[in-house]
Amino acid sequence: MSYVEIKTGLSEHLMYSTVRIECLLGDGTGSTGTGFFFSFLEDGNMHVPAIVTNKHVVAGAIQGRFLMTVSDSEGNPKNEEHLPLQFDQFQSMWIFHPDPNVDLCIMPIAPLLKQADDIGKKLFFSSLTKDLIPTTEQLSELSACEDVTMVGYPIGIWDQINNLPLIRRGITATHPKFNYNGKEEIMIDAACYPGSSGSPVLVFNEGSFLTKNGLMAGTRVLFLGVMYGGPQFTATGEIAMMNIPTSPRPVAFSHIPMNLGLVIKAHKILDFEELLSTQYKERLFL
Repeated sequence: MSYVEIKTGLSEHLMYSTVRIECLLGDGTGSTGTGFFFSFLEDGNMHVPAIVTNKHVVAGAIQGRFLMTVSDSEGNPKNEEHLPLQFDQFQSMWIFHPDPNVDLCIMPIAPLLKQADDIGKKLFFSSLTKDLIPTTEQLSELSACEDVTMVGYPIGIWDQINNLPLIRRGITATHPKFNYNGKEEIMIDAACYPGSSGSPVLVFNEGSFLTKNGLMAGTRVLFLGVMYGGPQFTATGEIAMMNIPTSPRPVAFSHIPMNLGLVIKAHKILDFEELLSTQYKERLFL
């Protein structure tokens, strides 16, 4: 096996659930975004590991690069040893969600595992799993104002020495049980900068948390969804919904972020399972 995967809800392992996506676009400019690992088609000890991000993160990318953490022989991360994995025709490696209005895509990571295996390396990462996606009942038990955690690479910033993302906090701006404006999305109140696109958004409480029935002891992890965009003021004073940019390029201040983010509900990721099991079987294996 050319990777080591950990499945846990502990906060320190959230650090290993994401990967920084670096893209070279057709016009010669670069951009960055966030991807995260997710286990599809789980069946006992079998599953399909893949990276999830937004379509607009990889759209138009002629080349892409991941920087992966290497594992030691005992299955622990070697935080200061990283393996750069680069691919041409990068956009074509992603499976886009069939609904043009759903800004999600995935890449089964067999190509990454093969590159690592070819040089005798094991990769270290942690996958989010289906059991973290809240049910309708769990969503209805949440309050309208929940603390949320977002993991990613705002403005491309990360711990370069240890190859780790930034973990940031916010709150829900709309109740997670409702579809915001009729779409399978929610709004959060958090600072969403270029590079945050593709970040997983979770309810994450350690030690204790509040419910409608009072204070509960324990740890709670619910995967709410994927950051992709948010409202911004325009130069004319109007409010427009826009994808979060993937590059902090100098631009005129014609669009001003409002520190609000749109999040695609996590269950939309499961739409890819049927595609993987039918149309894209060849991408699942080394």
